[in-house]
Amino acid sequence: MSKIDYQALLDNALKSVVKDALTHAQFNGLGDGTHFFITFKTRAPGVVLPDFLRMRYPDIMTIVLQYSYNNLNVSDKEFGVQLTFDGRPFFIRVPFSALVEFKDPSVDFMLSFHPRNASTPAADNDMELPLDEQTTADTGRIVSLDEFRKNRNK
Repeated sequence: MSKIDYQALLDNALKSVVKDALTHAQFNGLGDGTHFFITFKTRAPGVVLPDFLRMRYPDIMTIVLQYSYNNLNVSDKEFGVQLTFDGRPFFIRVPFSALVEFKDPSVDFMLSFHPRNASTPAADNDMELPLDEQTTADTGRIVSLDEFRKNRNK
């Protein structure tokens, strides 16, 4: 008889909270200062993001859904969103199995996950769904795309 993997059971239950929060945002938007910090493994199976982002963030990436994201789509196994990087829109798709962390600082809420090791990422041309405006590197520094927009307009 095999042992029960309680960590996997807990992760699956908590990922349904993330899915429900994202679904709420998909249909109702984010208001009252609500914003999501979503950290995921960039090389996890099923993750789709542009090659230049995978080069910048070879292992882990954090996006922030707050003001300027479009086409948030949530399914049972993944979500996708259109985000702007370097002044251009890109679609990102993230399976819930790739999640490392989900935060909503507006209500001091955070969930941590234990994703399995990743192997081969999906190619850019496989992109189907869209993501957000801000990212973090492995250093934990949050980079706002607005910083780049302001510098470009000078």
